Amino acid sequence: MSAAPSSRARRRLLAASACLFALVVLAASWHARSVRAAEQVTQPKDAAQLPVEGELPSLGGVTLWLNSQPLTAASLRGKVVLVEFWTYTCINWMRQFPYVRAWAEAYKDKGLVVIAVHTPEFPFEHDIENVRRAAKDMRVDVPIAIDNDRAVWRAFKNEYWPALYFIDAQGRIRHHRFGEGDYARSEAVIQQLLTEAGNASVSQERVPVTAQGAEVAADWASLKSPENYLGAARTESFASPGGAVVDKRRVYAAPTALKLNEWALSGKWTLGKQDAVLNQANGRIVYQFHARDLHLVMGPPTRGAPVRFRVRIDGHPPGAAHGLDVDDQGYGTATEQRLYQLIRQAQPIAERRFEIEFLEPGVEAFAFTFG
Repeated sequence: MSAAPSSRARRRLLAASACLFALVVLAASWHARSVRAAEQVTQPKDAAQLPVEGELPSLGGVTLWLNSQPLTAASLRGKVVLVEFWTYTCINWMRQFPYVRAWAEAYKDKGLVVIAVHTPEFPFEHDIENVRRAAKDMRVDVPIAIDNDRAVWRAFKNEYWPALYFIDAQGRIRHHRFGEGDYARSEAVIQQLLTEAGNASVSQERVPVTAQGAEVAADWASLKSPENYLGAARTESFASPGGAVVDKRRVYAAPTALKLNEWALSGKWTLGKQDAVLNQANGRIVYQFHARDLHLVMGPPTRGAPVRFRVRIDGHPPGAAHGLDVDDQGYGTATEQRLYQLIRQAQPIAERRFEIEFLEPGVEAFAFTFG
């Protein structure tokens, strides 16, 4: 996760409840990936009015292809192409991808090619085996372009996860979508471009979409907590007394009470620029939040060294409010570096105090996201 492209752009996106993600500024008080994306730079009133926004850039910067032989702009001529930028811990991408998956399947025989460009955010997302495992678990069966050097990202002048670019059969970018939402419009654009390419049998109906687990859309009406990093370079509202000491082992304490969206550490931690690393067992993270879902990007630094943990809400086991990665008593195990769903509440949603205690040392915690 990174900060918004500029303070003015960030305010504009937030004012429109945008759920975007940018990479230009190193600090952001309200992270774009944690808020709904409801606006775009270009939103044509109907698909027939799609402008030409540029040409499909070279894909020569791709460091590795998964699920496909190497693809080029030239080899894709005659096909309608949907390029999606993703990184596998991004909750906003997770909630968008069921639609992309459904479109890829429904329109592949009509001439649509979906390319998932994986541009990593965190260091562990550069690991190809991590990406392979995540792609299998998340059913990303389309061609995957590994963009570890951000060459494709730069070629598109992209700034967001997730981002969709719609390319016609002549290799021209005709539309884009940043962030979640507006799925009917996106599918209509695909249908229009396929029709323009000479496919007269494209249905104008929407294809069915099934979302499960973390893929389920956020409860936007109840969402009052933005995404937040744990690394000292970009965190907000850190409330442990004495503040953060960067890159030094320190014993932290958690206040008795926290304000909404404040968080704190308890125990012996090293607070790095990108993460918080637990140095001694039984360290805790506490967070005051207001959302249906709470996720934490975390994991052991190496596979094969699992870290057990226990989650509580307002001091009690979560019960029916437990997420996919914990049981009703709040117990779970971090086995790899990824996004873990720890809380999924039922209505009514209220402000709660979340706590996670790690029973072994070594966990690296990167970011909280909500939904």
